[in-house]
Formats: sequence, structure tokens, C-alpha cells
Amino acid sequence: MQRLFSTFADGWPGAGLLLLRLLAGTGLLCCGILSARSEFDIAHVAPPVLAAAFGALLVVGLFTPFAGIVAAAVEVWIAFSHPEHRWPPIALAGLCLSLVMIGPGAWSIDARLFGRKQIDLSEL
Repeated sequence: MQRLFSTFADGWPGAGLLLLRLLAGTGLLCCGILSARSEFDIAHVAPPVLAAAFGALLVVGLFTPFAGIVAAAVEVWIAFSHPEHRWPPIALAGLCLSLVMIGPGAWSIDARLFGRKQIDLSEL
């Protein structure tokens, strides 16, 4: 993960990335839950539920590049399969792709797992 991002932004940029992750993830979660409750055909329910699962990963900031790419691809699929309601999935796909390009930020599980660690030499 460190090869993908040189740093995990903190401070105001990190807060902005947290807000972006929360907006994209909760948007994916809400659309997935609403679609699952309104549709009964598995072919129509599967893509939004899959996007909701990856939206949950985006909310917590776990495997952000992978989750963002998959969620964006699923949202583009949803946009082209439902042309009457095309713009909300396209907007969510744009948010997900921006997270893929920018990174998860310092307030994410990715930063805790894959960020640079500070070694305390006094414990050695």
C-alpha cells in the first residue's frame, strides 16, 4: 500500500479525505440497501448490494484502492443498466475513483495497517 501512496494525508487534507470516504461509502450503502429492499430479482439486487459491501470498506478505509475501483466499476454498470436514473451512480463512481487516486487519508484502517511506523529505539 505504501507504494501506491507516498503519505497518508492528515490534518485538514485528512479530514477532507475522511469526509469524501464517508460521503462515497454511505451513498453506496444507502443505494444498495434501498435497491435490496425494493427489488426481488437477484440480477437487479446483486450489483447494488456488491457496491454497498465495497462502500462499507470505503467508510472504514480498508483496502481503499481495490474497494474504490470495484465500487466505481459496479456503479458504472448500474448507470448503464438503468439509463433512466443514470446520474447518481455516475456521481458515486466519480467519488470512488477520486478516492482511488488520492488515497484513504491518515484516519483509515489502511493508514494503520500499511502506513509508516515509528520505531522507538529506547525499547530495543
